[in-house]
Amino acid sequence: MYNNSFFKKILVVASIAFLYSCDKDYNEIGAGLIGENNFNLEKETYDVIAYNQKTGPIQSNNLAVSPLGIFNNPNFGEVTANYGTQLTLVTPITTIGANPYIESVILTIPYFSTLTSSSTTTGNVYRLDSIYGAEKAKMKISIYESGYYMRDANPVGGFQQAQNYFTNQNTEFDNVKVSNRLNDAVDTAQNDAFFFNPAEHVVAVTDSLTSAVTTTRTAPGMQISLNRGYFKTRIIDAVASGKLATNDVFKDYFRGLYFKMEKAAGSAGNLAMLDFKAGKITIKYNEDLASTTGGNPTRVKKTIVMNLTGNCVSLLENNFGSSGLAYNALPNTGNTSEGDEKLYLKGGQGSVAVLSLFNTPGQLEAIRNSGWLINEASLVFHIDAEAMSGSYEPKRIYLYDFNNNRPIVDYFMDLSSNTANLKKAKTVFDGNINVNATSKKGLTYKIRITNQIRNLINVKDSTNVKLGVVVTEDISVFPSHILRTPNSFITGAPKASVMSPLGTILYGSKSTVPSDKRLKLEIFYTKPN
Repeated sequence: MYNNSFFKKILVVASIAFLYSCDKDYNEIGAGLIGENNFNLEKETYDVIAYNQKTGPIQSNNLAVSPLGIFNNPNFGEVTANYGTQLTLVTPITTIGANPYIESVILTIPYFSTLTSSSTTTGNVYRLDSIYGAEKAKMKISIYESGYYMRDANPVGGFQQAQNYFTNQNTEFDNVKVSNRLNDAVDTAQNDAFFFNPAEHVVAVTDSLTSAVTTTRTAPGMQISLNRGYFKTRIIDAVASGKLATNDVFKDYFRGLYFKMEKAAGSAGNLAMLDFKAGKITIKYNEDLASTTGGNPTRVKKTIVMNLTGNCVSLLENNFGSSGLAYNALPNTGNTSEGDEKLYLKGGQGSVAVLSLFNTPGQLEAIRNSGWLINEASLVFHIDAEAMSGSYEPKRIYLYDFNNNRPIVDYFMDLSSNTANLKKAKTVFDGNINVNATSKKGLTYKIRITNQIRNLINVKDSTNVKLGVVVTEDISVFPSHILRTPNSFITGAPKASVMSPLGTILYGSKSTVPSDKRLKLEIFYTKPN
């Protein structure tokens, strides 16, 4: 959950500034000593206690990207990703002309895609990004008017906090969906045989006077025709009663859309990550003006646009089956005293790994008294290559302060950027997957916690907090989302993990894990002669 408290914000900023000043002092002192060759670089490794922690249902409203579809993960079972969203009018409407007639109602949502080739004769060819599962897998998609009112504020506590919505609320939305599905076109590719189509959209318009043809090409995206008669009744006919006069009134009257995904015959389905907030419904209609032409009413074309913005929620249904049997059998909290052999990181309604450092009595104090200057401290996570051989692998994992559900100082102090792709920023902090050059399969993830360890050693009263590790959809997104049923041990998890449909299996820290695969803390340090 976002920390909106002004005091907390000030505390975080002040802490960062303080830690940065400590680090700056160290760098200045260390630079002089190293230049005089008074140091010998050495390495020490320390055991870590790392164990699994399931989140259960978790807050999933207002995500930057959300999954839609069906995805069967060989290690975590099958997930069906549905979606609920409000609509907002681009322009509120208070009047409508006479004899309105709807020509079309089109829902459009862009896909993430990459242009691979372009031709003036054959058109453009795209590759869809962020699609998981068999290519062009068929599914049944049903789009309904939602009957679930998604209010802005929580009445508990006097409407002082935002209302949250959670991954396990699909049944609540499904039970109050309105009428029949809106996508009832004869074209089954828009309903019972829907698939994420990589083809570009081509629209050719012929000028009635010159016969010139104008061709418009747009990148791949969902384009689904919705029932015109339904929108005539619910939207056009509602203008006179003031239902479209303001967005507050409209969102209570027409409560949004509910997307429901089901398997099509003979297909396991697949799943796409979508920016729903870039989607819209466009109603094109004709109406008569009050003025006349040659004694006849003046007929004009009009458009109503409703954006897929406002409150929204990712609705996930897990079916673990045989493929997710081992994961489903895991306890909610793993072995907190010895650590677990395998760490299961799962996005969505999933799981995190919890890490505890310096567990041997006197260990941290001995380092504090050693006079070491820390050059680098890092955690290297080894991937269970055999278990992950047939799976999509997360490109990145993220480590954070588990106790306080916020980033560690190394995250904030890494100012490396990537303007082309924010998801690839903070390369010093790292967490990116390292792959085998030949097989392209994952080997390790490495995360640097140098400043975290420096400050733990140099600032005597600093707290040795537990650390959390999750898969992440976007390293630039660091706020936390709350659990639907928090407890004294875990209250939330990073929002970017909720956004991800993927999971990975890493070797843990238990003594039964082979030494070359076991998770350890590595510290490279120098000590004055």
